Amino acid sequence: MADLLHGLSVDVEEYFQVGAFERTIAKADWPSYASRVAANTGRVLDLFAGAGVHATFFTLGWVAERHPALIRRIVAEGHEVASHGWDHQRVFTMTADEFRADLARARHALEDAAGVAVTGYRAPSFSIDARTPWAFPVLAEAGYRYSSSVAPLAHDHYGWPDSPRYAWRPLADADLIELPVTVAELGGRRMATGGGFFRLFPAALTDFAVRQVASADRPAVFYFHPWEVDPAQPRVKGAPLKSRVRHYARLGAMAGKLDGLIRRHRWGRVDAVVAREAARL
Repeated sequence: MADLLHGLSVDVEEYFQVGAFERTIAKADWPSYASRVAANTGRVLDLFAGAGVHATFFTLGWVAERHPALIRRIVAEGHEVASHGWDHQRVFTMTADEFRADLARARHALEDAAGVAVTGYRAPSFSIDARTPWAFPVLAEAGYRYSSSVAPLAHDHYGWPDSPRYAWRPLADADLIELPVTVAELGGRRMATGGGFFRLFPAALTDFAVRQVASADRPAVFYFHPWEVDPAQPRVKGAPLKSRVRHYARLGAMAGKLDGLIRRHRWGRVDAVVAREAARL
């Protein structure tokens, strides 16, 4: 359906905070790395402005605390600010109480910088899965309207292959909605289509996934990171080969591929997509 609104999202974090480097760079050393997140997110905002689209920026509280002007710009340009947690700790490594504290700390920083309520959440590295049955109740208790934290596929770092592919209500006694990121289904197999997968594979795969879910009258949810439009970022020494390949491959092609994708489909904020899906659940 050509008029169907799809969810466009950006996971806002520094290049040195990604899951691929979590065993290479200690969090205590983060302040020693040059920050590039404000400039990179600024490029993304300019790209969106040029295409006339709005999106949701799932942002680390750690970033919001250090770059409040960036958060204010995101809001001023009509985008949604949502939570990506405090410092990119995977949810399945926390207890329920630790998760509750992480959510509160991140939300305080985000709302203080943005001046608006934060009602959406995305787990770092899509780390809500079958191991975290307590995560959705904690989100609902905190008043979140939606989560986009599940990748409904099998992957070596994350994934919940038994999750529904489309929006669903994980709790019988709450209005919370989970809106998984979009995967393509080919030959009975689910394939990721955002982030590094979008960089590494032909854009036609993501276009196929968008058309595939749209044919079922369901919206796509696409994601990427600001560091992916920064081919000049410093190279992290000592990282495993697989991590380096995943992180650095085809960074120079990303901005052009993104510009094409956002012009070929109708994109908008994730909260707007959730509102439409909520009416049908």
